[in-house]
Amino acid sequence: LEMGGREVEEFLTHLAVKDRVSVSTQSQALHALLFLYQQVLEVELPLIKAIRSQRSRRLPVVMSRAEVRQVLDAIEGYSGLYALMARLLYGTGMRLFECCGLRVKDVDLTRNQIMVRQGKGDKDRVVMLPRALRPEIASQLQTRRDVHDRDLAHGIAHVPLPDALARKYPNAVRELGWQFLFASRQLSRDPLTGKIGRWHAYDNSLQRAVTTSVRKLGLTKRVSCHTFRHSFATHLLERGVDIRTVQELLGHKDVST
Repeated sequence: LEMGGREVEEFLTHLAVKDRVSVSTQSQALHALLFLYQQVLEVELPLIKAIRSQRSRRLPVVMSRAEVRQVLDAIEGYSGLYALMARLLYGTGMRLFECCGLRVKDVDLTRNQIMVRQGKGDKDRVVMLPRALRPEIASQLQTRRDVHDRDLAHGIAHVPLPDALARKYPNAVRELGWQFLFASRQLSRDPLTGKIGRWHAYDNSLQRAVTTSVRKLGLTKRVSCHTFRHSFATHLLERGVDIRTVQELLGHKDVST
């Protein structure tokens, strides 16, 4: 075999220095070569000391308050539900998957709080429900109750539960509290149980609604649903809110992030 550890090292260094590939691309190339040599050619390579690709650190995109208002006002779709979800993203700093995954029982109108469950890192946290959104969230809760009652009448009120809770509480799959707050208009079949119910609104659909509104406005910033989260944090800091408080609201383990 003419090519050994030195050639592999030179190739990986070339990827990082000349081709400037990403960390994941270089890592994929390394693991592919290790598999080839060890599993196929049955050749043990020495310790590879190639120059590694560097993970780029880019500053997040942040909208001004005026831009946030423009984008939120322009969002259309799902009879206004996408606009409400986007306002909730900005008003709470939630991640997209956290907002989509909210259940009815996670909203506490009495305390103006929302419990974010199983967020990034499988951690729970509490965020404040903006007072301006309280009437709309209350209306959505009633709408969700009405839809759930109709689903119950048709025998299709089923929702997947986390952490195998369905085995411990078999009736919970039909309870209103466990239903997704922002449920899909379309019924779907649970691949595990085969039962029909409503999954949450699809995150891609909300993302498309946001992207469409940004294009319609002609904004040049690369805005996504996650931009609302960055804007939420930045605007709080600009108003003098303590960085530790912002860290807790975002659910960040490290204040530097």
